[in-house]
Amino acid sequence: MSKTALIFWGGWEGHTPARSAGIVKEILTGHGFDVRLEQGTAALADPQIARLDLIVPVITMSAIEKPELENLVAAVRGGTGLAGFHGTMGDSFRNEPEYQFMTGGQWVSHPGGIIDYRIDIAKPDDPIVASIGSFAYRSEQYYLHVDPSNEVLATTTFDGAHFDGIKGVVMPVVWKRHYGKGRVFYSALGHTAEEFDVPQMKTIFERGALWAGRDERPSGKA
Repeated sequence: MSKTALIFWGGWEGHTPARSAGIVKEILTGHGFDVRLEQGTAALADPQIARLDLIVPVITMSAIEKPELENLVAAVRGGTGLAGFHGTMGDSFRNEPEYQFMTGGQWVSHPGGIIDYRIDIAKPDDPIVASIGSFAYRSEQYYLHVDPSNEVLATTTFDGAHFDGIKGVVMPVVWKRHYGKGRVFYSALGHTAEEFDVPQMKTIFERGALWAGRDERPSGKA
């Protein structure tokens, strides 16, 4: 029996939600998932989402109805996986602290906008980031408010060039965590669909999504 996933997308168009959601669908179907792609949050109103193996938000700066949020939180607490990237999971619902508690963090700034910076692998033995190694990256360098219970897999260090008050801050950019019985994975990389062309970014997300979707065998090549 194939695994099942829901991708819900929308919000700010600058994050190319439709195209990014399509790429995520291709990744998951390539691993045998039966994927449902829905615009907006209405699909979350159905309590049956608790039967899904994986949910992927690709939505930014949006609102969610209380029953939708309650169903989403209950599904993940019950064992459904949650995986996402950049602001399309890390800045989906700014007014919902329960969502932020579940995801493990919230975007607050990206000093300098699109800049060159470095990603450092914090746990090279973890299967999600194994064999990748540190790498240069060009995108928004996310400054996040982060849950200390996260298992951090990769970080970035701010050099203070765009805001001197955070010089030397080591910021988690990839993490995994458990929320109840559910697995939660997040990567701060992926501002637009084009960033999936970066092999390390795509591999990290692919492996993390498979891990979250109750699969113990992350795959993909750097």
